[in-house]
Amino acid sequence: MKIKEVSAKYNISQDTLRYYENIGVIPQVTRDKNGIRCYSDDDLRWIELAICLRGAGLALDVLIEYRKLFTQGNSTIEKRYDLLKNQKEQLINQKIQIDETIDRLDYKIKIYEEAMKTGKFPWEEN
Repeated sequence: MKIKEVSAKYNISQDTLRYYENIGVIPQVTRDKNGIRCYSDDDLRWIELAICLRGAGLALDVLIEYRKLFTQGNSTIEKRYDLLKNQKEQLINQKIQIDETIDRLDYKIKIYEEAMKTGKFPWEEN
């Protein structure tokens, strides 16, 4: 698959794909005889992982470290596990904060809905 197709498939710019390759987020992509990138299924899986983890808030340097550990083989399984587990914990904390914010907004929205019906806020006197 060529870079234009990959870009369209994952809705990610060609510049970002090149950047991810250059900094080591994804492996070096094989090129054809004309020097054009040809993405393999393995490359696509790395791109999918990068998109997923970036979407989850994982920093680029952590992604680079993860890939580096992966290339070092099974001796790094525990380190990779810890890296992913820590990221999951951060996401859970963010989710808790988001849920609390949503609850607060729901409360405020309910007050405004009532105020729109009655023309006043609950704490206002007749």
